[in-house]
Amino acid sequence: QVRMVESGGGLVQAGGSLRLSCSASGGTISRYSVGWFRQVPGKEREFVATNSWSGGTIYYADSVKGRFAISRDNAKNTVFLQMNSLKPEDTAVYYCAANVAGWTTRKDYEYDYWGQGTQVTVSS
Repeated sequence: QVRMVESGGGLVQAGGSLRLSCSASGGTISRYSVGWFRQVPGKEREFVATNSWSGGTIYYADSVKGRFAISRDNAKNTVFLQMNSLKPEDTAVYYCAANVAGWTTRKDYEYDYWGQGTQVTVSS
């Protein structure tokens, strides 16, 4: 069973930066497309970014384009989400997820394996 594990969340002031990491326990991340999503209590889960197994295809939500960057180090079995110029509205639980078919998709229901999430809080 593949288990995704996120780390790197925390509390940061507006304008600051954080880097989230996502690893795949029991799986090989180089075979998967990996996406990042976020969720605020009481709201639907929101797409943030995704990249293909090679890293060659990348999509971002409009709300994070130009501020966030997704990347991967397949040798380390890890995908990263670099978040810069953070805003209070970026506050959420951030999840990474893997699509084992290799689809680079914005749709959360097309992802097969999910992590438990990491909290990101941006103070104003």
